[in-house]
Amino acid sequence: MEEFTQYGSKPTRFGFGDGLVTLGERHDNVVVLGGDITGSVMTSLFKEKFPDRFFSIGIAEQNATTIATGLALSGKIPFFASYGAFCALRNADQLRISVCYNEANVKIGGGHSGISVGPDGATHQVLEEVAFLRTLPHMTLVVPCDYEEARKATVAIGEMVGPAYIRFGRSPVPLFTSPEHSFELGKAQVLRDGNDIALIACGSMVWEALVAADKLAEKGIKARVVNSPSIKPFDFETVVKAAKDCGAIVTAEEHQVHAGLGGAVAEAIVKNHPVPMEFVGVKDSFGGSGEPEELMQKFGLTWKEIYASALVAMHRRDKGSLPDVRKIKEVAEYAG
Repeated sequence: MEEFTQYGSKPTRFGFGDGLVTLGERHDNVVVLGGDITGSVMTSLFKEKFPDRFFSIGIAEQNATTIATGLALSGKIPFFASYGAFCALRNADQLRISVCYNEANVKIGGGHSGISVGPDGATHQVLEEVAFLRTLPHMTLVVPCDYEEARKATVAIGEMVGPAYIRFGRSPVPLFTSPEHSFELGKAQVLRDGNDIALIACGSMVWEALVAADKLAEKGIKARVVNSPSIKPFDFETVVKAAKDCGAIVTAEEHQVHAGLGGAVAEAIVKNHPVPMEFVGVKDSFGGSGEPEELMQKFGLTWKEIYASALVAMHRRDKGSLPDVRKIKEVAEYAG
């Protein structure tokens, strides 16, 4: 199996921007709408190369999405990108009715996702949109793990037909997948094999899961690491196989611990092969201002929480339930 090592760092938003340029070169009907933050979400790259196919709408996310719907129904492939807090949540009605109800071929890029946005603070750190978006009929939802996967995912949603949303971040994250590494909507990828515990992650937490697997290996525990960028459509087969092979699962995501990737995995295994699960994510709180690394540590989004949760899940599998009733937001703490 391919070994994944870090060979640099780059924000996933750069992958989104480069993917847009690739789509613009391939398809004359790709257009992009901006909301006064083109540099932040990297739609500036498309604007520089295809100025006649770029439309500045201003700080008006709901208007932009409605305009994008009209463009889609007229045969264009419109992308609109802004901060996820606004283009997903402020936009809820437009996404539900204008886009998804009409099955309009609109693509949304949600930037500044998670708490790794850093100093912008809680108002701009979207932590809830995966939970909302995956419930929308006809919506495709992707959370790429690094620059390369973000670039490929952007191209993939641009070349499929139907509503789609891609979640990407502001800060640099480890580069560890290659241009040749496969990406397919609806598919998860096993990055490391093992049958003792399954670590299923998306976005920036995939690298943390790989680090946790290395640490578990030092204790003789062979962890399977699954990258699940396609939240919807979801790869039930790979997840259920992990449950059957490993007997215990930990999910990890830079999102509220409720109803995101963890919810999708839980739904899959409860219906097919129930096993003990632990959930790593933001514990039912808003974010805060600080440096990205400080916030990831403060909110428990590191390999340490994944490692500790793996030990708890394996204990529950091997020795039975823990004595106390635990809420989903109670995440295991690393003890060293």
